[in-house]
Amino acid sequence: MNHTNEEVHIPHISHRFRGFLPIIIDVETSGFDPDKNALLEVAAVPIIIDNEGKMTPGATTACHVEPFEGAELDPRSLEFTGIDPHNPFRMAKPEREALEHIFKPIRTLIKSKQCSRAILVGHNPFFDLSFLKAAIERSKIKTHPFHSFSTFDTATLAGLAYGQTVLARAAIAAGIEWDAEQAHSAIYDAEKTAELFCKIVNAWDKHIGI
Repeated sequence: MNHTNEEVHIPHISHRFRGFLPIIIDVETSGFDPDKNALLEVAAVPIIIDNEGKMTPGATTACHVEPFEGAELDPRSLEFTGIDPHNPFRMAKPEREALEHIFKPIRTLIKSKQCSRAILVGHNPFFDLSFLKAAIERSKIKTHPFHSFSTFDTATLAGLAYGQTVLARAAIAAGIEWDAEQAHSAIYDAEKTAELFCKIVNAWDKHIGI
């Protein structure tokens, strides 16, 4: 039978995750306490469906963030991330401005993809969501695009799929290129987490499916 003229059914992202639009979020911070430590970097990568019906990362939106007034800057965290919060070449934005910069394209995509709202996807996403919510509260932003408590955890998914829970090891196990020199920046980690999430979901849909 000739299948060349058959229509290929492309699933709609709004039907795949109960109406939620998956958005990979990665943050870099000045410590582990979202109420005391500063949010320093945010990167967001939406997950969309390509013309072959596969999950694929969309365009990245990212921003450097100014520490809020009175924020504690743990030298150990700054050494780990390599971030100098006071470097003027970071072109950092105040928290509210930074969050609106991240949220604007997400809101647009939610509407265009006919989704109900975004759901945060992260590697141990409780950390990312807690810092995001603390910054939202400080900024007095009344509404935001994310589900308030539900998340998708790529550490759990990678543990199931590849037996690895550390992002670098999970990416390598999934056959994703990993550059340790670029790791621990919000953009790099978010984009690699997006690749990992898509690879796991696509493999599930191909071999098991819903």
